[in-house]
Order: sequence, then C-alpha cells, then structure tokens
Amino acid sequence: MNAFGIYVHWPFCKAKCPYCDFNSHVRHTPVDTLGFAGSLARELSTLAQRTPGRTVTSIFFGGGTPSLMPPEAVGHVLDAIGKEWDVSADAEVTLEANPTSVEAENFRGYRAAGVNRVSVGVQSLNEDHLKALGRQHTPEEALAAFRLAAKIFPRVSFDMIYARPNQSLDQWRDELSRALAEQQGHMSLYQLTIEPETRYADLYAAGQLKVPGEDLAADLYELTQELTEKAGLPAYEVSNHAAAGQESRHNLLYWRYGEYVGAGPGAHGRLHENEQVIATAMEKHPETWRQRVDAQGQGLVQDEVVPPAAQAREMLLMGLRINEGIDLARHRKLAGKPIEQGRIDALVALGLAETSGGRLRATAAGRRVLNALIAELAD
Repeated sequence: MNAFGIYVHWPFCKAKCPYCDFNSHVRHTPVDTLGFAGSLARELSTLAQRTPGRTVTSIFFGGGTPSLMPPEAVGHVLDAIGKEWDVSADAEVTLEANPTSVEAENFRGYRAAGVNRVSVGVQSLNEDHLKALGRQHTPEEALAAFRLAAKIFPRVSFDMIYARPNQSLDQWRDELSRALAEQQGHMSLYQLTIEPETRYADLYAAGQLKVPGEDLAADLYELTQELTEKAGLPAYEVSNHAAAGQESRHNLLYWRYGEYVGAGPGAHGRLHENEQVIATAMEKHPETWRQRVDAQGQGLVQDEVVPPAAQAREMLLMGLRINEGIDLARHRKLAGKPIEQGRIDALVALGLAETSGGRLRATAAGRRVLNALIAELAD
C-alpha cells in the first residue's frame, strides 16, 4: 500500500499497427524529442506539487514507442523525477521497446540513464504474421534485440500476441516454445482482441479478417497456461507470467489499485488527495498537449473525484485479474457495503472463485470468464 508509481507516455511510433488502440501517432517530420522531454519534465513538476512526501517505487515508460526516445531524453525525464520526488533505491524503471536494430542500439544509453527493466515487444516469431500485424522487424531481429537487452538490463520481459488471424494451435505451440527457450523470467502473452476504431476493426466488420473462434481461442489460452507452467513461469495475472520475484512491480501497482501519476499525452493517473481518489487524464494530441503544458504546466483534460462505488468497481476490475485477488475488507470500505455473500457463495460453488484469509480470488476457471464473474460481483 506504500507503493507509488509514475507512468510516462511517449506517443510517437514509426507506423500505426492495425490492432493498436493506444494513443500513438506517426509523424513524417522529425519529432523534437528533447523538447517533448522538457514538457514531460514540466508536467511532472506540476503533478509533484499534488503528491508531496511520496517515495517513487516504480516508473514506466509506455507508448507509443518509448524506444524511439533518445537516451538523453529518457535521462532528462528520470532526472526530473528524481528532482521532484524521493525515489526508492530499488525502484523498478521499465521502458517498452520495439526490437528494431536502430532502437536496440540505444539500450546501453537507457541503462546508463537509469532504466533497469525493458519490455521487448516481439509480438510474434512468424514472419508472415509479423507483417500482418504491421510490425517492422523480423523474428531474427526480434530475438537479437531481446538477447542484447538480456545482456544489458537486470530484468527483461518477452512480450507476444496470440490468437492472431489465421493462427493455428500448432503454430502457437512452436512459437511459444521458441520464446520460452529465450525468456529471462517474465513474459507478457496477450490474446488479441479486436478494438474499436482500429484498422483490424474495419477489416473484421467487412468480413476481411478471420480470427480464431471461441473454441480455438480457449485452446490457445489453455496451451499458453500449460507451456508456461511447465517452464516455471506461472500466470500471476491473466496475461502475465513470471518466475518468482520477476513480476512487474509497476503493473502490480495498477492491479492492486494503488496510487500513480500519469504524465504525457493521453496518460491517465489515480491520485490520493484528502482521502479521495482523483482520476486524471491528459490531452491526447501530442502537439496540443505540449501547448497546454507550455501555457499552464500540465495537459489535464480530466481531474475529478472517483465516487466510492466506482472505486470499488475499479478495484474489482483490476484486482481479480491477479492471482492474489482482492482484500474484501478494503473493498467493503471503498464501496460502503460488503459484496453480497450469496453472490460469492454461488461463484465458489461453481468453481469460479475462492476465498481465504479475507481475500476473494478468481480461480483458473474463473479467469477464463473473468468479465462475467466481475459483472456478477459488481452492482
């Protein structure tokens, strides 16, 4: 409960992947990277005034493609954080990276700047599928970048997407087995979802994109759990697998419904002020965000109290994703009332949930139908 995180959003990409609904933007002229880093530092300074006395336990550079930032820009942002807050000596500092050769060259610079964990977006080890995903690297380039990262950073995550268009169970078995032979203690394995307002959504609506049906998707999920368990990387969250002690501390902060600052275009935060939870969100358009920061020190477009009932629902949404589940007493305090015992008992009887030590958890079967489980528990 003493964890405090900082999320920094870098919104730029070389190209927009057809499945991606993140706040990412392509610019066909050079980006003023150091200028944007300066604006991030200014916004962080403004946010620091609202979070005095905190000790930063994790920092996460997400995007977009943060590995398009030059190391000096990353260092400038980290220096700004160190100036505004106390930073724990063992703080986890993660940067998401795309495995192209140009970006991999920056790895040593990021390490020197203070990054100690890299999340490498390999996504696939099938060349045709990489092209279909809009990725700009080959499987060989991805593996070379991951191996380099593993030599430079104390911790590294191997990230992939499955249940892709035209993917078979045997293809995924081969890919995941290859990846498991390379991993260094952490893997993020996301099942592809068709997100609104993406190129994939348009193709799917037009009948031009075939994705695995429910049965095959379930088989792919089960295979993922089986192979990672055997390799000593059990799931600690629906899509994340780790050896003991290798879990992402920053993401656990989200799932445990902790406090974090969000800086940069489109970034979200949850601040604790006067015994209230405040939801913050920044302007999404990068250049407009920067104009706002230059004018007023921040790009806020949302800054409002999260009502207790909404806090309780958010806690359910996040906390039931992880194996440790939620603290029922904390949920009761947020909601102002307990979850109806009859609902819990019914889910336990179905084998979808379990309780012990004052905590409520989704079982392995419950995580397969997590949205339905949460809907049953939430008002």
